[in-house]
Amino acid sequence: MTRSRPHAFPARMTELGREESLALLASVPLGRIGLSRQALPTIRPVNHLVDGEHIVIRTHTGSALLRDPSLSEVVVYEADQIDLEARTGWSVMVTGRASLVPDPLEVARYQQLLTPWVDIDMDHVIQITAEFVTGYRLSPEPQPAT
Repeated sequence: MTRSRPHAFPARMTELGREESLALLASVPLGRIGLSRQALPTIRPVNHLVDGEHIVIRTHTGSALLRDPSLSEVVVYEADQIDLEARTGWSVMVTGRASLVPDPLEVARYQQLLTPWVDIDMDHVIQITAEFVTGYRLSPEPQPAT
């Protein structure tokens, strides 16, 4: 069942630049990663951090991202912040290759900075290289004069 608000005006959608999109992504702790599992799309919620041009997440042994650790997998990462009542907010999607962080010092640094939200051993650190970044902001459309 869809609830509609009487007298609600549509929001204006504006495309964001790369830098602003990555800054917005860095401002929230949680997003969703989209990947292929058994040739079908799968989406998982994960917490993240943004480090320059990389989105960093932690994962566990047995994760779909670790099927072949020597390969990088193309994934999409999305986060947003939407106010349903005001019909405002933003959404950012990053498409790129996800790969294991190979440097043990970097792994240790990320493990200190990024605490998993779930009670599973998240021993592996994955970085997603931001190859394509798209972002959109929803803002109030000016109301027509009466």
